Amino acid sequence: MKPKLLTTLPGYTPRLFVGDLFAGISVAMVAIPLSIAIAIASGAPPAAGLVTAIVAGFLISALGGSRVQIGGPTGAFIVVVYGVIAEHGYDGLVLATLMAGAILVIAGLLRAGNLIAYVPEPVVNGFTIGIAVVIASSQLKDLLGIEATGVPADFIPKMATLWAARATADWVSVGAGLTTLALMILLRRLWPKLPDRLIGPVLVSIAAALVLLPVSTIASQYGALPRSMPMPSLPHVSLARMGELMPSAFVIAFLAAIESLLSAMVADRMIGGSHRPNAEVLAQGWANIGSGLFGGLPATGAIARTATNVRAGGKTPVAGMIHAAVILGVMLLAAPLAGYLAMPALAALLMMTAWNMSEPHKWKDYWRSPNEERLLLLLTLTLTVLADLTVAIGVGVGFGLALRLRQSKLQAEEWHTPEP
Repeated sequence: MKPKLLTTLPGYTPRLFVGDLFAGISVAMVAIPLSIAIAIASGAPPAAGLVTAIVAGFLISALGGSRVQIGGPTGAFIVVVYGVIAEHGYDGLVLATLMAGAILVIAGLLRAGNLIAYVPEPVVNGFTIGIAVVIASSQLKDLLGIEATGVPADFIPKMATLWAARATADWVSVGAGLTTLALMILLRRLWPKLPDRLIGPVLVSIAAALVLLPVSTIASQYGALPRSMPMPSLPHVSLARMGELMPSAFVIAFLAAIESLLSAMVADRMIGGSHRPNAEVLAQGWANIGSGLFGGLPATGAIARTATNVRAGGKTPVAGMIHAAVILGVMLLAAPLAGYLAMPALAALLMMTAWNMSEPHKWKDYWRSPNEERLLLLLTLTLTVLADLTVAIGVGVGFGLALRLRQSKLQAEEWHTPEP
C-alpha cells in the first residue's frame, strides 16, 4: 500500500518537474469551473467545490496508488450529495463524507481494493448512464433560463415542474448555453490539447459581461466567492445522526472506490503503468476525511481530469499536487473573477460532462451484449433515475450476483436422507 509518490521521488528530475508543472496548471484550469459547477448542481456553495479540489486533490495525489490520478469533486456524486443536503442539511453531508472516508480507510487497510472485480460491469455502466441522465436533467433550468422555484429533486416531478414553467424560458440564456456547447465541441475537434471546458464557459461569460447580456451569474445567484480557505472543524456528531447517514456514507464510499479505481485503470492503459488498488482506496479515504474537515464535498479520482493530466504531459503524482496548489492560488488571488461565470455556460459544461459520462461510443456494445446483461444495465439505469442510487446499487449488485451464480451452473449436491 505504498503511495506511488514515494516510488517516483527517488528518480525525480528537473525535466519531470517541468512536465508535471505544465500538466498541473492545465488540469487546474479545467478543474476550477468544473468544480464550481458540480458544487452548484449538488446544492452546495460554489466555494465547496474549490475546497474539495484543493484538499482532496492534493491528498489523492500525495497518498494514492496511481502515478497520474487527479482527484476532486465529480459528477457521479451530484445525485447523492443533492439528496443528502436536501434531507439532512449541509452539516449532514459533511458528516456523511467523514464517515465515507473512514469506511474507505478501513477498506484500504483490509486490502479490499481488488473487490471491485466482483461488481458486475452492467451495474457500473447502468448507474453511470443513469447519473448522467439525472445531471443533464438538473441543468435544464439554468440552461434554458426557466424561472421556477422549489424544483423537486425527483426526476418525474422535476420534469413536470419544468414543463409547466416552460413559458418562462429565456432565449438569451438558451443562446449562451448552446454557444458554450458549440465552442467546447469545436475546440475539442480542432484543437484537442486546449482546455475546452475552461475556454468555452469563460469566453461566453466574458462576452455576456461585456455586452451586458441579462443572464444570471455565480455572483448574482450566490454572491462573491471567498478568498480564503475555511478552518477545519467537525460537524455535530451523535450516534442517532450517524445511523441516519450510514446508508448515504456507504453509497459515497462505494462510488468513490468504484470511480477512482476505474479512473486508475483507464490511466494505466494510457501510460502503460500499473496502479496499486489498495493504496488508492486508502488515499480516497484520507482525502474524503480531509475534505470533510474543511467543509468540502465527497471526492474521488476524476477520469476526465486524469486523462487531461496524461495528455498534458503529467508523469508523476507531483502534477496532481501542483494542480491543487494552483487552484488554491487562484482562490486566494482571483476568486471574485469566478463570480462572472454565467450560469447557462456552467450548465452547458455539466451537460457536456454528463454526455461524456454516459460514454455514447459504447452504447452499441451494450446493446449487443447478452440479454441478461442488457436487462441488468437497464434495471440499474431505471432505478438510478426514478428511485435513488442506494436502491439501484443494491438491487443491481444483488441481481448481478444472482445471474453469475445462475450462469456458473452451481448445483447443490444431491440430498441423501441420512441413515438413522
